[in-house]
Amino acid sequence: MLALLAALLAVVAAPEAHAASTTAVTVDGSQSGRTFDGIGAISGGGGNSRLLTDYPAAQQSQILDYLFKPDYGANLQILKAEIGGDANSTDGSEPSIEHVKGQINCNAGYEFWLMKQAKARNPNIKLYGLAWAAPGWINGGFWSTDTINYLISWLGCAKQDGLSIDYLGGWNERGHDVNWYIQLRSALNAAGYSGVQIVGDDSGWSVADDMASNSAFNNAVQVIGAHYPCEGGDGGDADTCSSTANAKNNGKPLWASENGSQDMNSGAPALIRSITRGYVDADMTGYLNWPLVASIYSNLPYNTVGLATANSPWSGNYSVGENTWATAQVTQFAQPGWKFIDSGSGYIGGSESNGSYVTLKSPNGTDYSTVLETTTATAAQTANFTVKGGLSTGTVHVWATDVNNPNPATDFVHTQDITPSGGTYSLTMQPGYIYTVTTTTGQGKGTATAPAAHALALPYSDNFDADATNTEAKYLSDMQGSYEVRPCADGRSGQCVQQVTPVKPIEWQDDSDAFSLLGDPSWSNYTVKTDVDLQQAGTVELLGRANTQNRPQSHQAAYELRVTDTGGWSIVKSTSAGNLSTLASGSHAALGTDSWHTVSLGFSGDQITATLDGTTLGTVTDSSYLTGQVGIGVVGYQTDQFDNLSITPNPAGNIGGVLKGSQSGLCADVTGQSQANLTPVQLWDCTGGANQSWTATPSGQLTVYGSKCLDANAGGTADGTAVQIYDCNNTGAQQWTVNSNGTVVNTASGKCLDATGGGTTAGTALELWTCNGGSNQVWARGSVSGPLRGKGSGRCVDVPAASEDNGAQPALWDCNGANNQTWTSTGSNQLTVYDNKCLDLIGGGTADGTGVQIYDCNGTNTQQWRVRADGTVVNVASGTCLDATAGGTADNTPLEIWSCNGTSNQSWSRT
Repeated sequence: MLALLAALLAVVAAPEAHAASTTAVTVDGSQSGRTFDGIGAISGGGGNSRLLTDYPAAQQSQILDYLFKPDYGANLQILKAEIGGDANSTDGSEPSIEHVKGQINCNAGYEFWLMKQAKARNPNIKLYGLAWAAPGWINGGFWSTDTINYLISWLGCAKQDGLSIDYLGGWNERGHDVNWYIQLRSALNAAGYSGVQIVGDDSGWSVADDMASNSAFNNAVQVIGAHYPCEGGDGGDADTCSSTANAKNNGKPLWASENGSQDMNSGAPALIRSITRGYVDADMTGYLNWPLVASIYSNLPYNTVGLATANSPWSGNYSVGENTWATAQVTQFAQPGWKFIDSGSGYIGGSESNGSYVTLKSPNGTDYSTVLETTTATAAQTANFTVKGGLSTGTVHVWATDVNNPNPATDFVHTQDITPSGGTYSLTMQPGYIYTVTTTTGQGKGTATAPAAHALALPYSDNFDADATNTEAKYLSDMQGSYEVRPCADGRSGQCVQQVTPVKPIEWQDDSDAFSLLGDPSWSNYTVKTDVDLQQAGTVELLGRANTQNRPQSHQAAYELRVTDTGGWSIVKSTSAGNLSTLASGSHAALGTDSWHTVSLGFSGDQITATLDGTTLGTVTDSSYLTGQVGIGVVGYQTDQFDNLSITPNPAGNIGGVLKGSQSGLCADVTGQSQANLTPVQLWDCTGGANQSWTATPSGQLTVYGSKCLDANAGGTADGTAVQIYDCNNTGAQQWTVNSNGTVVNTASGKCLDATGGGTTAGTALELWTCNGGSNQVWARGSVSGPLRGKGSGRCVDVPAASEDNGAQPALWDCNGANNQTWTSTGSNQLTVYDNKCLDLIGGGTADGTGVQIYDCNGTNTQQWRVRADGTVVNVASGTCLDATAGGTADNTPLEIWSCNGTSNQSWSRT
């Protein structure tokens, strides 16, 4: 009897979390709510539309159709564009129309072009301008009269292009200056722009508090816009949204004037929740997704975030994301000016866990559309509709998108038509979907498809002579400052590229050198060459193998050749943590200024060669970055010129370094440092010694000691075949492919280099085994940089106050990506910060509870750590784990070593 009762209780309890629910939806035309202002997206906040301008005409038009064309794709109703300020505002720098005060170039950049393309497809689309940065000539900072005059000049450029701007903001995510907004309103009216509505303040809801207490400020602002007002903030889940009483009571439109920051596919559920729950929870009537499109290079931040991706202009390849179809489920069924019906909006079954819905009616009082999402539901849901109040009781059309499982086959499908009976009908909805029930017709799903992607072929060159003055050169993407085509100076005819931002801008994110990137991130062995003309005393840069960039833009992994006007030169390695280290340096006869010189940077394997005017400056060996783009730059904001950029292929070269096990943190080691044939290879503590230094040759060998090859024992190909060293002989048993995913595959067998039995201890033998994706088959080459993020706390190992002093004691702190939170796991088992300080045990102690510090790297085993795939960070001297003291998770929690116990305060992530 007790067992039966327990079973019945279980059946009753389960539906509270997982069961289907039935919801009554009353669609009453006599009821109303706020006015719908539209769904849009943002081009800017970081150069994210840059590559669109370089796409072949056919594919460019297809992408723009998917974004703007009515009843084809996203059908966007608002386009918000960055007002460029010559400074990086997330993943690129957008040019100002006025680099120098009084010199206005209305053709700068691509935002006016994009707005015209949007208007050509949808004449009803609303346009919105907002500044992230501003030119450095502005006097008095951003909140100044100069800035207001600059914004009015920008509006004048838009007008010159035939564009009427509907909305104008202040300074992105930098709050508000009340008097500045009042002055802006007055200046706009006086300049003939009284129809331009001001959005305040593109930050948070606190703007509504000041509007409530200041009538002049309230009169100046027409739309209240907050950023990321839903749960989780930037990139969050958006299960719920919020505004404030002052915002709601103001009566003016409330917008999520920036939201999103989500992958184009996986972000779709949060996108639709922000729209529907944004109204149900917070009365928001406008929504703008950041960004519009990820038309940026794939090594930059947020390279899959937006409604689509378009990062391969040379191939024409692009991809339309699930975010496009989530947006279409609203924009193709309701237009700005429609009214929400509050009584027809809410949560399915009264619970956030089941999903939400909103209903909108057309101005004609007849048509309506209801958008329902079941993205948080775990079972089918039913909605019973009752239509009245003069709205059409005729056939309704049902469209659906499975956003939880993106698939073109289930994107934006017209699933059924339903004929109401007596004004009522029912709809059963599956979990993970968006459904739109509508009386309107004419919707459609675009059919254009993209060509396959391919790499940008080498050789590649550009002399810029075909480019118009004041435009951007093909494929050149500015990261800081602004590079534009200008007539060549100092006796050279034709066109050149010039850095035209003469002073540091008013920035939105951190400063850096002014530089620009170009090319395919997959390029590997090549020589990049360009002519340079130093217009002022200073330093010019040529970048190669420009790899991953983190925020801010100074965190650019790359090799740089730097040459000064006085003849000083250096080959510098920059990391994605923002650290710089000089690999080689020297001096050359002075270049002077106002004269042309040729610089080049060549790569073959791990060999890097720099030249100046055909003379070799230096050659170094480094294998930190094996692929990447090219770039040009200046140290600071000199207005130097560049010409005749070329990238020519080089033969593949040797690549040296350790083979460090991802799971074990140990290195492939020749036992006992022996050089004898048949000596086995095993795991051992990384020392960087000759017996752990493996060179990948262009012929596919992995050599050690210069003459010995990694070899499958007796030429075996079966699982479990041991590996050894043997005289190099070019047999298949000695041929290996080192893949970008970290696997090392033997050519003869097709099998992976494997730590036997998944072993992680010193002395574990290595063998061949069928490739299975296991972490004991993943090997790192050289150093790995990134945070140490506590899985229990979500906070990062941080050197307090960014101290570089010996003895500074790391602690937990909110992750921010700064240098003092960037730890490099080296081939010799060190964890370094600032390139030259090692994580170390205080006083050389090894007992549980011993604290950690940073100290000059000295090679002792108290400074050696194994960063293992299971998340533990094990000190070699003590054999114990890096631990957040007493399981603490708060800021300033100190760190120590403790016996490894599998708890979350001993588990660390490298991302």
